[in-house]
Amino acid sequence: MAPWTRTTTERYGVVKWNFFGKGEKHLSLEVGDAVQIQEVCDGWYRGHLVRNKVVWGVFPASFVHLREVVVEKRGGEEVVLSAEMPLVKEVTTTLREWGSIWKQLFVANKQTRVKQVQRLMCELMEWRSQLLSGTLPSDEFKELKQKVTSKIDYGNKILELDQVVRDEDGNILDPERANVISLFRAHEEATAKINERIKEEQSNIQTDHSGISARIQSSPTHSLYVFVRNFVCRIGEDSELFMSLYDPVKQAIISENYLVRWGSKGFPKEIDMLNNLKVVFTDLGNKDLCREKIYLICQIVRVGRMDLKETLNKKCTQGLRRPFGVAVMDISDIIKGKIECDEEKQFFIPFFPVVAENDFLHSLLNKVTASRGDSGGQGLWVTLKTLVGDIVQIRKEYPHLVDRSTVVARKLGFPEIIMPGDVRNDIYLTLQGGDFDKYNKTTQKNVEVIMWVCDEEGKVIQNSICLGAGDKVVSEYRSVIYYQVKQPRWMETIKVAVPLEEMHRIHLRFMFRHRSSQESKDKSEKNFAMAFVRLMKDDGTVLQDGLHDLVVFKGDSKRMEDVNCYLSLPSTRNNHSDNHKGSVLSRSSSNVSGSGGLSVSSRDSFCTSTLVCSTKLTQNVGLLGLLKWRSRPELLKENLEELKMIDGEEVVKFLQDTLDALFSIMMEHSQTDDYDILVFDALIYIIALIADRKFQHFNTVLEAYIKQHFSATLAYKKLMSVLKRYLDVSSRGEQCEPILRTLKALEYIFKFIVRSRMLYSQLYEGKEQAEFEESLRRLFESINSLMRTDYTTTLLLRVAALKYLPTVLHDVEKVFDAKLLSELLHDFYSCIPPEVLQKQKVASMTEIVSSKLFQRQECRDVLLPMMLRELGGALASMADGPHDERRNSLELLNNILEVLSRDSVGETFQHVQDIVVSLLRIINRTVITMGREHALIWSNWWQPVSQKKLE
Repeated sequence: MAPWTRTTTERYGVVKWNFFGKGEKHLSLEVGDAVQIQEVCDGWYRGHLVRNKVVWGVFPASFVHLREVVVEKRGGEEVVLSAEMPLVKEVTTTLREWGSIWKQLFVANKQTRVKQVQRLMCELMEWRSQLLSGTLPSDEFKELKQKVTSKIDYGNKILELDQVVRDEDGNILDPERANVISLFRAHEEATAKINERIKEEQSNIQTDHSGISARIQSSPTHSLYVFVRNFVCRIGEDSELFMSLYDPVKQAIISENYLVRWGSKGFPKEIDMLNNLKVVFTDLGNKDLCREKIYLICQIVRVGRMDLKETLNKKCTQGLRRPFGVAVMDISDIIKGKIECDEEKQFFIPFFPVVAENDFLHSLLNKVTASRGDSGGQGLWVTLKTLVGDIVQIRKEYPHLVDRSTVVARKLGFPEIIMPGDVRNDIYLTLQGGDFDKYNKTTQKNVEVIMWVCDEEGKVIQNSICLGAGDKVVSEYRSVIYYQVKQPRWMETIKVAVPLEEMHRIHLRFMFRHRSSQESKDKSEKNFAMAFVRLMKDDGTVLQDGLHDLVVFKGDSKRMEDVNCYLSLPSTRNNHSDNHKGSVLSRSSSNVSGSGGLSVSSRDSFCTSTLVCSTKLTQNVGLLGLLKWRSRPELLKENLEELKMIDGEEVVKFLQDTLDALFSIMMEHSQTDDYDILVFDALIYIIALIADRKFQHFNTVLEAYIKQHFSATLAYKKLMSVLKRYLDVSSRGEQCEPILRTLKALEYIFKFIVRSRMLYSQLYEGKEQAEFEESLRRLFESINSLMRTDYTTTLLLRVAALKYLPTVLHDVEKVFDAKLLSELLHDFYSCIPPEVLQKQKVASMTEIVSSKLFQRQECRDVLLPMMLRELGGALASMADGPHDERRNSLELLNNILEVLSRDSVGETFQHVQDIVVSLLRIINRTVITMGREHALIWSNWWQPVSQKKLE
């Protein structure tokens, strides 16, 4: 036998198979054990477990997976450690610890907790694999790291293990380097986050319909992944499956249709789509998830004969779209995150056929949801999964589910956040219903509606109609035919997709035709009526959302296709009560008849509805006037003033275009100040709108606009000028109505100022830097002048200035001298009398201490003495003050101590000595107000830290 040799590279490994040692010198191993290898010989290793260095033994080399190692010297001994990244090591250690507890829970028959820990471990193992892959981009790696550490902390808490405190990046804090206050705060924050997570988990277990999972609730955008596995239904003809999301309470479809064309032989019409019928219903917001019920529905339309009972020997009319049935599934719990769906699990959605000829598909939906019957085994097999994020996010996070071939069905309406660059121009038209007289026929007509998208010359716009997501665009749309029904209710939604520049020329033309079941009779039928509607009004706005009662015209078939005969006529009925409808139409009939051979049919009616989802077309005349201000410059002042009267939802939909218009007005009138105040006020209105809770998600949109799309290089001069004017007026005690809103919007005003200056500096290579700094200095002096006033009208303004001024520092220091900025801040706080607004001053200074500005020594040299003076005065009167004021003062003191204790802070000997004396005096004052115990904690903590710096 060969001798044992000392290992050089094979030093560390992980056991991948259980090994039960039978010999005296064998070392028994379990899967997952970490082993340290000392010697090797003929396929055997000799060593010990990392967790138990006392027991040595031999074990097969094939049972061990070797890992890279790092060798460290500790106290003269070699310590072999895995070369894995720290987070992977932590996950590995955590899984081993949890695995042991998991076994104990199983033995104790605690099944609920066993499943909970098992799910946590599975998630950690999956994420560990992603970390080890080394293929994640930096942003995704950072996000995954945050998820992993959050999951570990949560698991440790529910298993009553030691809690780990971390920094903002998720790294474990080193108690040797972090100070007491940092550790305490990190511990507080970690505990609060974990407790909140536990509460959310518990609420999800309960049956409360509003209990949405934590991850779903935290995101503003959600999606539903649907994979159609099979469709089992005895039809015998081709069919169309229209799948969509449905709100049964409001009886409204809330998403685009996903259209699957199914063949008569039981396969998709396009055979290459077999096993690839996947769709993502996206753009869903938290409001959608809070709906009482959400259903996944499928409306089945048969394409073929009028009646399935007709024999094939007869020459029957083919290609007719006939109602066949519906399939409905309640997915409320799935989409709200109460039920976690496995990616391979299949759900069966039963099919319910149309029984009576006058059963409309939309009416059948409500009947099916109210009472479920026997489907006879017919229906859809689907896989469902709720995905968090928009389409870009879910393609990154779930590439195995959502790829480029996966169909995207958007919401009928806008998502809660519309990011810059997300251009959408969708017009959804729904055929609501009609009422058609049979005239000279003995039976009621089988009415088919045919729709085209036409230009002003009557030419059909090719490939401009989409029946559903996943389907090819077509040039003509034909409705479902209901057999011998006087008042058909189609409720069919289609999408009109035409280029933006063509919208003003477009109208929709509807032809009504009677269809016969016999081919010979059907060919002789002609269009018996028509209707039309323009997509844009004369004032340039797009067709309003809602119902449109269209005028039905009768006349010669060829004349009904001639735009010269109908395009100049009114397309919709005037608003009038139902009992006068006929008389009004009959009175207008004679006028219409002489206009091209068409007459109004007073016995027929036709109703549609539209929904415009466009980031370029508005339905508001005032907003359109602002966006198109160059076409009517004489109305510019009026349009700017009217902006504040426009509904906020309409403004945020066109946020980027509205901001572009405001800054283009400012830039193109750079030589005058005619519009400066109006543009400034409009900007303040938009910022205030986004600050509102209703539109708070648009903060990210505004940030993205400033960083990526804003380009007004001269805007900073205008913004600073108007802001200074408002401050100066208020400082004199004069009325200035917009000033309070302006102070609340200070953060974003300075973001625009700084970004504008940076763009100007890049374009002109730093030109006018001295002038800019002087203007900014004068602006801060105006703020300080406001703080010196003692008018009762300015008290609220000074409070607002203290609250919002710290928010601008992060941006201002990018373009302004930090020390000079600190001096201006020193004056800002110093000009307020000592006993005035003390609580607000302390809270404001706490924000300053947390800023990057305070981390610079030259800035602290200016600010710290002033802060200590203010803090000393606050703590001196703390005994008689309210509890929250005491807490704010102590918070400021803690922040100062924390900053000064960092290794990166390098104060001079004399300066540190002065700080120590000042702080100890403040701490001694707290003995009286807060008790000796708190003061001794600070004193004992600060003394070694200060001594270390003095050394």
